[in-house]
Amino acid sequence: MTLTAFDRIPIVDIGPLLYGPREAHPVIADQLREAATEIGFLHVTGCAPPVGVFDRMLAATKKFFDLPEAVKLRSYIGLSTCHRGYVPESEEVLAGGTPDRKEAFDVSVDLPADDPDHLVGVPVLGPNTWPDVPGFREAVTAYYDHTITVARAMFRGFALALGEESDFFEPYLTKPPSQLRLLHYPADPDTADRPGNSAHTDDECFTLLRSTGPGLEVLDARGVWVDAPPVPGAYAVTIGDLLQRWSNGEFIATTHRVRAFTTEHWAFPLFCTVDYHTQVEPLTRFVAPDRQQLPGVVAGEHLFARTAQTFRYLRRRSPADPTAVASDATR
Repeated sequence: MTLTAFDRIPIVDIGPLLYGPREAHPVIADQLREAATEIGFLHVTGCAPPVGVFDRMLAATKKFFDLPEAVKLRSYIGLSTCHRGYVPESEEVLAGGTPDRKEAFDVSVDLPADDPDHLVGVPVLGPNTWPDVPGFREAVTAYYDHTITVARAMFRGFALALGEESDFFEPYLTKPPSQLRLLHYPADPDTADRPGNSAHTDDECFTLLRSTGPGLEVLDARGVWVDAPPVPGAYAVTIGDLLQRWSNGEFIATTHRVRAFTTEHWAFPLFCTVDYHTQVEPLTRFVAPDRQQLPGVVAGEHLFARTAQTFRYLRRRSPADPTAVASDATR
């Protein structure tokens, strides 16, 4: 893993991964590999949502966050047994950081209540929590479904970038708990020039992000924070921990953060992962006797362990009963 110094973020047109032609796939894979191994961050074009899908989701999100706090807390994430719903300000504290100045609403693959993994208590699998806001579920689901389609195309591209067949990840994508976060950063006119979201790497394979304004920054080899403002019609892509492990460190899980905002800001990351029980370990081609091998992990266990360290409601739950609802869930 060799992070480089950079001033500009690469842009890759992944349209052929979704719509053809297949002869363009090796070129795209080379571009993805270069970005993943040198920076761990890029923008992808050729995959924008259909007209109106993002705008309807944004409008529905704003409508929800404009509700009184007491109403939003009816969908509090601590009332869910599978980590879905409303996340109030200061609920999250990243390792070594202070509570984040943001609120969120989290959804994922919407499974039925009788899903076998949900019934046996797999932590992040189950039905979504939906607030009583007309059109919210439909708008958010439409955006989620499109972005999942983009994610599957990216998985094909990253498979080729790893030297595998394009369908390498398919067996691990039957019901992955890829989480969409609807993030609201309130306006703070008196904010100092400081991070609004502590520096971190993402736990999943990669993240697909759309946002309403600048603020995202990526750390380069010089220790310099490089601005990564939105590109019209594009998703920002951050390489995460699981792809770094599969590549034994060739792909870089890049450190990034979000600056504090003087004006209101909205962001919509989809954290793209594989099935909960997937064993992730370095591929053979990336293992050598003279090279340290990254340890393997079970994808879902790795993700939930990190989540449990971040959310206050999970830390309040009894270790003996990880699905018990926190007593102050409606604070």
